[in-house]
Amino acid sequence: MTETTPSEAQEIEATEAFGTATLVGVELRVKPVGQWRPSYLRALRNGDYDTWAAGVLHEDDAPRFIELDATFDEINAFTSDAMEAVGEAPGKSSGRAKSSTRTRKR
Repeated sequence: MTETTPSEAQEIEATEAFGTATLVGVELRVKPVGQWRPSYLRALRNGDYDTWAAGVLHEDDAPRFIELDATFDEINAFTSDAMEAVGEAPGKSSGRAKSSTRTRKR
């Protein structure tokens, strides 16, 4: 197995599809939603933003996210923008939709 050279690593990174979103004036790179693990969404829903950032942001941007120490309002706006940037509408769930037919009680 051959090792990747620094220039090859840069080329690979440049071709990866990252979306971007801005948190307190700093642009951060976000992986496409298809590369997120369910645990990252659980972390986001549970307010564990550091775990979410470590999983979905570019490896260089996750520490920056934590260092920025943004407010909840800023983080909520950022996560919403980040999800839209990589193809997922905030609040959209891949879970099963509730049936539109009503079940009669007996």
